[in-house]
Amino acid sequence: MTEPAVRTPPAPQSTTAGGFRTMMSGFPTGVCIVTCVDPDGTPRGMTCSSLCSVSLDPPTLLVCLRAGSPTLQAVLDSGGFTVNLLHDGAREAAELFASGDPERFRLLPWERAPGAPGPHLVRDAHTIADCKVTLTQRTGDHVTVFGETLAIRRQQERPPLLYGLREFRSWSAA
Repeated sequence: MTEPAVRTPPAPQSTTAGGFRTMMSGFPTGVCIVTCVDPDGTPRGMTCSSLCSVSLDPPTLLVCLRAGSPTLQAVLDSGGFTVNLLHDGAREAAELFASGDPERFRLLPWERAPGAPGPHLVRDAHTIADCKVTLTQRTGDHVTVFGETLAIRRQQERPPLLYGLREFRSWSAA
């Protein structure tokens, strides 16, 4: 009589920043650029893949922003932010805003709609949401910012840009 082979699972490893990053890279997600304007009128923005819907009533989402970033400080100072959901042709914008290049807003088209808390990336976003900060919570090296969505603008009918396994990809309709 043949018995099934018994596999011994690998021993758990202690959590390191690198190990945690590797684990999370196996969870593909959409990509956005969070934008706002600081008190002196300078546009700020950063690439973000930590975005989540929270509530339908009121419509609320959250973004997780690196503590100490100029974008986070501008969001906290202004009380608002804009989420630009990137389409599959916006990889360069995602990389530019992840780089911290101080000239990033001069290198791509954007506009500031009346009353919008942040720049709208008109070429690179498929959808744009303007939000009002309702709550913040610091955890480790990031701050979770909850925002009530005040306005949504559909820009383009294109598939979203995705990020997983440390690569940008487009949505496949397989």
